[in-house]
Amino acid sequence: MNEIGFDSDKYLKVQGEKISERIKMFDNKLYLEFGGKIFDDNHAARVLPGFRADNKIRLLQQFKEDLEVIFCINAADIEKSKIRADYGISYELELLRLIEKLQGLGILINSVVVTMYHEGNNISHLENLLKERNIKMYIHRPTEGYPDDVDLIVSEEGYGKNPYIETTKKLVVVTAPGPNSGKLGTCLSQLYHEYKHGVKAGYAKFETFPVWNLSLLDPVNIAYEAATADLKDVNMIDPFHLEAYGEYAVNYNRDISTFPILKNILMKITGKEIYKSPTDMGVNMIKQCITDTEVIKKAATDEIIRRYYNILCDYKQKICEEDVVEQSKALMDKLELSLSDREVARVANEKAKEKGSNVLAIKLNDGKIITGKETKLLSCASAAFLNAIKEITGIPDQEYLLSSTVLDGIYKMKEKTSYNTSYSLDLPEVLIALSICSVTNPIIEKAINELEKLKGCDAHASYIIAKSELNALKNLGINLTCEPRM
Repeated sequence: MNEIGFDSDKYLKVQGEKISERIKMFDNKLYLEFGGKIFDDNHAARVLPGFRADNKIRLLQQFKEDLEVIFCINAADIEKSKIRADYGISYELELLRLIEKLQGLGILINSVVVTMYHEGNNISHLENLLKERNIKMYIHRPTEGYPDDVDLIVSEEGYGKNPYIETTKKLVVVTAPGPNSGKLGTCLSQLYHEYKHGVKAGYAKFETFPVWNLSLLDPVNIAYEAATADLKDVNMIDPFHLEAYGEYAVNYNRDISTFPILKNILMKITGKEIYKSPTDMGVNMIKQCITDTEVIKKAATDEIIRRYYNILCDYKQKICEEDVVEQSKALMDKLELSLSDREVARVANEKAKEKGSNVLAIKLNDGKIITGKETKLLSCASAAFLNAIKEITGIPDQEYLLSSTVLDGIYKMKEKTSYNTSYSLDLPEVLIALSICSVTNPIIEKAINELEKLKGCDAHASYIIAKSELNALKNLGINLTCEPRM
């Protein structure tokens, strides 16, 4: 069994209380800039064992009666059809996916704001899709004078040019399908209009990482840097917090660098100093819910190594630049970590050398490592998967899970349609074959019912596996790394 180091129930309670406190600080109206993934926060679940991947949506559901959501999306991301690497879909489609999922949970969607709009940006496709769903769309152009001329920014020629989005709830969550979508600008624009309407609303920021009251060198915070290496995010001691309170707090470079501007804008809008530091703006109760620091430390260091492996593979495939590799390696060095610290990788590489073929190893939740090698019949991912399922289900090793009749049909089809010389079954094909065979074989049905036990398992391949197999393993919840070789 995986060890637990985080109390999700406590987190939902204390984080919810913190947000409620922040709402009451203002005129019972809070614009909450909401970063990261609303659904499926798998990074947090890996780094904080016990953190449920759906904690954020559970948290929002606590405020369902007093909550509405504004989505932001950058006009350039719409026009370029920018793709989310984790889901493989455009920001536009991810936006629609999020809207539908939230509406399905009974959460009110106020509108979508297209930010950084320039004349000529083609956003008509999204506009039509939103109209079909009866979702209002607003357009925000670049703010005049930003970031230097605060008097112009906070004026009718600045935020005043943006349309006022009418909201009716105490808590307005401003979120986006990806980073750099204009969430902060939308919050500040709304504050400007709220004050004009006599509503002394407030602003706060919800980010899970970095954790402000863990140390700069805590593996949890370094794991966040590893996850955002391509964005050039760097954790730093918040100098404003240190000066104001004599207390060390961790924040990241972009929030720290923009805080003086944000502070001046908030002062201009509200007429008073609301926050003394960027850390003050956040609502983050993660540390208070950590129950076992050793379990968390191990999980976070595992994540740092995983991220480094992923960056090395990206670099090998020319997906990222060398400076990203260097930054990731520097994070490894901070904690004196090496690739050989990943046990499942050591086993996979040793087996590959011993067998003279590609190998994939899976570390089960009980600590046992199962391997599978590439053969004429199966890819190494398929072999390892079948071996792991047999182990979990207690099926004898000599038992065949796949019907020869079904396999013959698949092989014949591959011979006719594939241009490759190899006809071995990849993992998606094995999963399909299993589902077909389960209709007549109760043992296979039992094995399929046990697939949930693979969720959260670590795995390593001795080479960069095909994207189709990578996605299949990801859908099974397996945390895969690969050797950076083709």
